[in-house]
Amino acid sequence: MKKICLTLLILLSPLFANEASDIIKKVDQNMRGKNVYMKIKMIIKSQRHQRSMEMETWAKGDKKSFVKIINPSKDRGITFLNLDGQMWQYIPKIERTIKIPPSMMLQNWMGSDITNDDMVKQSSIVDDYNAKLLSKKGNVATIQLTPKPNAPVVWGKIVSQVNLSSYTEMRDTFYDESGKKVRIFTYSKVKKFGNYYLPTLWVVKPLDRSSNQTTLIIQDALYDGAIGNKYFSKSALKRFSN
Repeated sequence: MKKICLTLLILLSPLFANEASDIIKKVDQNMRGKNVYMKIKMIIKSQRHQRSMEMETWAKGDKKSFVKIINPSKDRGITFLNLDGQMWQYIPKIERTIKIPPSMMLQNWMGSDITNDDMVKQSSIVDDYNAKLLSKKGNVATIQLTPKPNAPVVWGKIVSQVNLSSYTEMRDTFYDESGKKVRIFTYSKVKKFGNYYLPTLWVVKPLDRSSNQTTLIIQDALYDGAIGNKYFSKSALKRFSN
């Protein structure tokens, strides 16, 4: 009997892997589309203070993204570019473009609990991670994502809960390379933008700082518009900072 169960498990494992990969591809497509423009408000809370920030983002596939801060006034015009895995920042007050090295992708972005990697979407869950289906209950699938060999990723593992009705993430738990749980993303208030479903409320909780929380509110999203390539060059950092 044990041999039969083991044989069935071996035979079914590729099917579970394929199903998990298909789910993750649909989630990724919902998030990215062919290209997407978003207007986002971010609220950053810590033990001592709270502040908010507004930004616009443009992304094309998983290799190109551009972020512009529009509020508050002291940060207005700061821009970020991700281009084929490389990241730059432009600071208008000093008129300087800075290249951010891969070693800093886990650094907090603008004092939030979001990392540089999160904001520029450098890591692709489809290209950089192997997906394994841990469980499926009703319309919720739990999937474990582990890095592929030599993938340029910053996490040791991600466990993701996905709503199979809309193929949107509900909760992501991030682990470091030693297997320690580091932070939790929760997603809610799913809305439909054209043909795509997108959670419009994201809450980030770092587990080593219980008083901290970063909330992202997707105020608007436009998929598959005429973005073109004008935002995706180093010269765009300064040109679109105004």
